[in-house]
Amino acid sequence: MDFKGRAKRLSDGAIGTAARTLACDPAAIHAVIAVESQGGFDADGRPRMLFERHYFHRLTNGKFSASHPEISAPGWGGYGAASAQYDRLARAIACDRSAALRSASWGMFQIMGDNHALAGFGDVEAFVCAMMDSEDHHLAAFVAFACAKGLQGSLQRQDWRAFARVYNGPAFARNRYDARLAEAYARHARLKIGSHGAAVRALQARLDISSDGIFGPDTDAALRRFQRSTGLVVDGIAGPATRAALRLG
Repeated sequence: MDFKGRAKRLSDGAIGTAARTLACDPAAIHAVIAVESQGGFDADGRPRMLFERHYFHRLTNGKFSASHPEISAPGWGGYGAASAQYDRLARAIACDRSAALRSASWGMFQIMGDNHALAGFGDVEAFVCAMMDSEDHHLAAFVAFACAKGLQGSLQRQDWRAFARVYNGPAFARNRYDARLAEAYARHARLKIGSHGAAVRALQARLDISSDGIFGPDTDAALRRFQRSTGLVVDGIAGPATRAALRLG
């Protein structure tokens, strides 16, 4: 299995729909994407994936830790380069396929395979196939997981410490996970010259201009035209009022 599916990007308006389901600001969802992955697929069209050897150790009761310490160990870490993750996964699959797939975090929101049921899937194989297919599936899995874990309130309030404690684990402060979410939210809540990423692509699609994900002079000019035509403050910043007028997701 080469883990290559259709690798379809997010549909226009998908994040807006998800945000309405979660009753949160779309920028909150964009913040999670920015911190977790910055996009659901790698350059080869495979879901972004991180193999967690401590998960594999736990799920296999340490059976392979002596012989394969690079993929099975009681402590977290030892990840290696991003480019090495699928090689590590392949070695783990050779030992125990189900445990290997469950021991990796997948896609745009880096949801653990072991959480497939909370993400709305009957088994890990179906979950991984969905991760291979489209970012819309990544987003749907996140919405299901967030609802199952009761994360709607923390997303609505942008209470990043509360969100991080559940989503990233009790040691979230070690890597400033909550602080990085807050910083990402601030960037996506007010898009302007220099902004980039999925939120900018969504803005450009709403403005009906070329969607390259880079907020440059052309995007600035188009945004100002929209603000002028709708009676908004013409400042070239997609803040809350402008994003609401654009129905931006």
